[in-house]
Amino acid sequence: MSKPIYVLSGPNLNLLGVREPQIYGKETLDDVRKACERRAETLGRTIEFRQSNHEGVLIDWVQEARTAASALVINPAGYGHTSIALLDALKTLEVPVVECHLSNPAARETFRRHTYVSLAATGVVSGFGVASYELAVEAAARLSA
Repeated sequence: MSKPIYVLSGPNLNLLGVREPQIYGKETLDDVRKACERRAETLGRTIEFRQSNHEGVLIDWVQEARTAASALVINPAGYGHTSIALLDALKTLEVPVVECHLSNPAARETFRRHTYVSLAATGVVSGFGVASYELAVEAAARLSA
């Protein structure tokens, strides 16, 4: 069996469904996990789904993905706009990296229009709510086939 696709979510995504539902939707992070698992299963793949509010933990998981993952999907949340350390960790990966956002950062505040993560990403999926994660998992699976 192939290595799993790592699906990592950054800060405040544990509050999905209650935090700004007009922007992020009413689905919970558990709903996102289930959707990703279903999409991966249809593609004959598995996922390793994790969330942390801590930058260092996310970096540890990215480093782990270097040898344990077939691809990486990451919603860096606020760290996408601030974390050069996360960028540096992502740049060590030799597997596909798909950046994912529930909302469309380009249509929001100016400071959200740039992410450091994009500099290391193979591609970006954004603006489709929970479907952004599903599409990112599909892209990661196809890129790592």
